[in-house]
Amino acid sequence: MMRRRVGETDLAVSRLGLGTLSWGRDVDYATARRMTLAFADAGGNLIDTAAAYGAGDAERIIGKIIHDDLGRADMVIATKAGFVLRDGKQVVDTSKQTLLDELHESLRRLHTDHVDLWQLHAWGRAPLEESLAAVDEAVQAGYARFAGVSNFVGWQTAQAATWQRAVAGRAPLASVQVEYSLLARRAEFEVIPAAMSLQMGVFPWSPLGRGVLTGKYRGQARPAGSRAASERFGWFVEPYLEPGPAAVVDAVVVAARGMELTPAQVALLWVRDAPGVTAPLIGPRDAAQLKELLATEDLELPAEIAQALDDVSGGPNELRV
Repeated sequence: MMRRRVGETDLAVSRLGLGTLSWGRDVDYATARRMTLAFADAGGNLIDTAAAYGAGDAERIIGKIIHDDLGRADMVIATKAGFVLRDGKQVVDTSKQTLLDELHESLRRLHTDHVDLWQLHAWGRAPLEESLAAVDEAVQAGYARFAGVSNFVGWQTAQAATWQRAVAGRAPLASVQVEYSLLARRAEFEVIPAAMSLQMGVFPWSPLGRGVLTGKYRGQARPAGSRAASERFGWFVEPYLEPGPAAVVDAVVVAARGMELTPAQVALLWVRDAPGVTAPLIGPRDAAQLKELLATEDLELPAEIAQALDDVSGGPNELRV
């Protein structure tokens, strides 16, 4: 699989990343292991997780797979901190001590002494300079090679990156993670331009529009076993089941038929090769879904199809040269 550099760093990652949001809940250890090994065999090296995923179970699974089946140097591990469980509810806490405590717990679960990319999972109520002081300490101590942010809007991304650049010795921010797909193009207006200007990598999450761009929900269908049909993720998918997104899905299906691809492959290619993107984070729940997405490696969308999908999903992408 082709590699891309993360911003200005020397960190090279596969142009698809393996996301682990469902691991430990909807994806069991055996399935996660099969997918990770298949992903690595295909040349993939970026695996993205978070302390909050499965209440730490996703990190535990990754740690076991790497310990038992892969060398630590074979994978680029990205994790996140900032969401904690209190009184049975998940809350954002980006205070310095909480962040560092979470990082050390992540390292323990991952069976490693460092992660390649450590990200603030969300903008919190703690002063930004306090949260970023945790980033500096983690990088300086060698617990993280590079640092980034996740789910920051444009001005937050720019403020955090500029703060880190203002004083020599602070750890520069290497990347931003943001939702981006044909059904969620807001990132084009601020987040991606900010990242490009500040020479940061961009990791889109949910490039398949929370699964809706696969076409499986057409006609208001909610297949058994799908996220839309589950109590845990139904709320997550519901906003993209409205008539507006349905028209975009129909266009993706038409393009897929014309190219003899699947809708998921077309949607993924559109994101993977969009301006400023480093690596979309895919979240397959079984080996068959992963195989379908890995098959895009040697494919690309013709410019006229990419532009037509731009038009139907919100208008021209002004970042295209």
